[in-house]
Amino acid sequence: MRREYKVLILLFLLAFIVRIFFVFDSPVRIWDETVYSNLGYDLSKNMFHYSLEGASWSDFIPSKIGQPYDWPNMGFRAPLLPYTLALFYFFRLDFLISFFIPFIGALSTVLVYFLGKNLFNKKTGVYSSVFFMLIPLHVLNSGMILTGVYSTFFILLTFISFWEGYEKGNNAHRVLFGGFFALALLARYTVLWFVPVFLVYFLIRDKSLRFLRDKYLWYSIFAFLVVLLPWFFYGQFTYGNPFGAFIHGANAAHYWGGVQGIFFYFKYWLMMFSIVGVLFFASLFYILYKKQFIKREIYLLFAWIILFLSLATYMPHKETRFIIPIIPALCLLSGFFVYNLKKYRKAIFSILIVVLLLSNVFQFYFNYNVSYTNSNSCFLEANEFIEGLSEGTLIITDETTSIYYYTKKQTKFYPRPWSIGRLRAILDQGVEGREIYILFTSYDMPLNNKENIGIKDDLDSNFERVFECEKQEGVSMIYRYS
Repeated sequence: MRREYKVLILLFLLAFIVRIFFVFDSPVRIWDETVYSNLGYDLSKNMFHYSLEGASWSDFIPSKIGQPYDWPNMGFRAPLLPYTLALFYFFRLDFLISFFIPFIGALSTVLVYFLGKNLFNKKTGVYSSVFFMLIPLHVLNSGMILTGVYSTFFILLTFISFWEGYEKGNNAHRVLFGGFFALALLARYTVLWFVPVFLVYFLIRDKSLRFLRDKYLWYSIFAFLVVLLPWFFYGQFTYGNPFGAFIHGANAAHYWGGVQGIFFYFKYWLMMFSIVGVLFFASLFYILYKKQFIKREIYLLFAWIILFLSLATYMPHKETRFIIPIIPALCLLSGFFVYNLKKYRKAIFSILIVVLLLSNVFQFYFNYNVSYTNSNSCFLEANEFIEGLSEGTLIITDETTSIYYYTKKQTKFYPRPWSIGRLRAILDQGVEGREIYILFTSYDMPLNNKENIGIKDDLDSNFERVFECEKQEGVSMIYRYS
């Protein structure tokens, strides 16, 4: 076996092992994880029904625009991950779902090597892939059932095909570029922000519009549209507009999650990227000093980072996971810088690895301590009780996605604004003879909130409590309606 293959296998295995640890850093899946999993489960029953109409759970996000860009349509969530998970459920392999994203994250480490090798050289590819293997933001999110790591996998395939096709002249890769780009977009809609990256690259490279005369570029655009065609049909059928799902996604980005400041990503820069975040800025100084920015591979990576990060910063709602797609470019520029350190690079590289390992240990320790709590423990115990209830049971809860994920029991939201009268109106709509239970849990309704205490008092005064788990700072109660 060639030494290169041995190195790649080792990189993959190490990356996979590191990410597996973060599958277990929290006992409870967050809201979005359960949404994607629930969608996959429902799609395994009916692959043509990408909606919550008639579903046993809800991901209700209100809209100021109204139908069709509102509940129950789910087009605002990119479909590739749910449809992929549907295959696991369909073939009864859902026990492997927790390990799917870590597997994709580990494969992405190998892709970073190939991209670094193609852009620069083998050693730069190795340095970059090791940074990518250990960079905290990607490692943490590789343990979660979310779209960031999945879309980044296809983004890497997109850039590899782009370079192979439009710089090395491989016509097959020129066309594959469009197909991979479409898959990345179906994995996460913000991938659309990469369109100006490639446009800027062509304009700088050619200093004209002559790239538009490349017939393979048009073949690539055709491949892009063909892969998206089923989603255009969905948009037309559901929203009356072939681009309806993408429009819904853009609308959704403005009406949930709050607003974060313009310096949000820089505030958490070190937490997200550890020492690679510092190394990246060192690489910028080196590139500017050596005037390396005139090289095509360098300004491609610059465009990748600057344009995507600028658009992410412009968006009102920000989360650290939203900029996962820039991680490969950060690692590639950092790997390029370390490669050029010459005689000092082995020592510096070793120190960097130690720092990155310690960063991940600290990240795991922190997540474990804030996640393995009495509140989460009681919530899981309540789910075990609910799972044992008879089929057809209805659960009233503020955690509809989580309850359905863990128990597959039908759920409905609490009335908002809360009142016992509004709750009874919901309960009276239940099917006659059906068992109905109400869950109160401090998992997402902390008891330091006055409204939540009032809700608990109302439930205690009006319904029979059939389950309780009360530990220090952790409460879950289940009430039976009869």
